Amino acid sequence: MNTLYLGDCLNVLRDSVADESVDLIYIDPPFNSKRDYNIFFDDKEIQSQRLAFEDTWSLKNVLDSLHELQTMRTENIHLLLAVYQKVAPHAFPYLVMMALRIVELHRVLKPTGSFYLHCDPTMSHYLKTICDVIFEEKNYRNEIIWARSLPHGNIRQSFGRGHDIILLYSKGDKQIWNQQYDAHREEYLEQFYKYVDKKNGKTLPIGFLDQSKSKQT
Repeated sequence: MNTLYLGDCLNVLRDSVADESVDLIYIDPPFNSKRDYNIFFDDKEIQSQRLAFEDTWSLKNVLDSLHELQTMRTENIHLLLAVYQKVAPHAFPYLVMMALRIVELHRVLKPTGSFYLHCDPTMSHYLKTICDVIFEEKNYRNEIIWARSLPHGNIRQSFGRGHDIILLYSKGDKQIWNQQYDAHREEYLEQFYKYVDKKNGKTLPIGFLDQSKSKQT
């Protein structure tokens, strides 16, 4: 509790996080955009972090991770990734590294917990199949659209990429859900929330009614 970890989340999860101990998980991993993400590591004092990041996605580590998934009683995940290795080689390394981490995230999530995965539309459909296997398809809850204020891409050639995607899963049917509420718009109140003035029989918007009058009606 109240602890900030610096390192590969896979190692942190395995070394420091107990089974079914986390209420909510939100991850925003690097997108599979073929960049080195040097923007995060401009400081010379943390160049080692950049090198470690690049090494994590090396071919050797990807193949080691795939083998590890084969020996973790995750046969269906390994089978799915083997298919992607053939039909979607551009996504395969990314999906292997993500699958290994999502397995650990599933392990540490409480039975009442929620898992949010932030991704982009180029990978969301692949990642959803990974999550369907790990969390089970029945525990898929929502696809949340994160709209951008400014779209990405060359709008002279195609529509701008205007959103990211957040996949929401629960670990089971006992998910704790805190309903979100917001104030009604004024025009909504005026249209649907009305009261009858008993003195003259007129129907007026609720906005004209002060607290003292509301008690009388």
